[in-house]
Amino acid sequence: MMKNGVLNVYKEAGFTSHDVVAKLRGICRQKKIGHTGTLDPDAVGVLPVCLGNATKLCDLLAGETKEYEAVLLLGKVTDTQDLSGTVLEEHEVTVEEKEAETAVLSFLGTYDQIPPMYSALKVNGKKLYELARAGREVERKPRPVQISAITILKTELPEITFRVECSKGTYIRTLCHDIGQKLGCGGTMKSLKRTRVGRFRVEEARTLGELESLAKEDRLEEVLIPVEELFSDSPRLIVKPEFERLVRNGNELYPDQVILNQDGDGMENFRVCGTDGTFYGLYAFFSEGKTGKYRPVKMFLT
Repeated sequence: MMKNGVLNVYKEAGFTSHDVVAKLRGICRQKKIGHTGTLDPDAVGVLPVCLGNATKLCDLLAGETKEYEAVLLLGKVTDTQDLSGTVLEEHEVTVEEKEAETAVLSFLGTYDQIPPMYSALKVNGKKLYELARAGREVERKPRPVQISAITILKTELPEITFRVECSKGTYIRTLCHDIGQKLGCGGTMKSLKRTRVGRFRVEEARTLGELESLAKEDRLEEVLIPVEELFSDSPRLIVKPEFERLVRNGNELYPDQVILNQDGDGMENFRVCGTDGTFYGLYAFFSEGKTGKYRPVKMFLT
């Protein structure tokens, strides 16, 4: 039977995001699995992976706010902006602790970031890292990214450890590089741990080994987060039995065809379920005619 839901995976160093998906296909014995945004091979931490009908959530989860813990090494510049690359420059680090920390904190807010050549972004149909490996560098346009929080955790120059909360599309490698450029001595990322993606936290993440053990004991459901749970802030509507065929076909629903079963904080979307608890999808209410109607936003039919 196909499993539907999201696994909070702890990606270990040495695995690509694609490696994680490939291994989970074997562990879960199903093909319909997708990850929610790449994490560099040397990086560790939270990687939500979607199974079955939850793969429709991949783009949504990829856009969630993310939190990282990074170690910045000053005095070194590499072509990949981390220690996996070729060293391009080395400089003596003469800045004081206070000056270095001020430079890190100065990136709080929105700033224009130039994506690194060693990234999966595409230019004219070619991934940037493919061009970089071929020895080519192309112009990349700066993109606005949002750094919503930065906390210095430890400063032992030439290293600074900090926690950062940021928007989709932010490269922490590039942030480290840009801090180094601002200080005039260069900088590169020494290590990276992703500690949160939206509601998924590192404390609850499971390694591939742990997930494999659970699967062997037929206990994977214990850590598989149901799709509906991700929308728990939205009010819950139960479709009356005689109208369930309508929702199974993705049709609109009228207020007298549903019963408000559970209130929620968010009123933008409604969780629509069957009388047996089956989660069908998200609907939005539109004021039309005398009563208005609910229209499907995203369906999760199996």
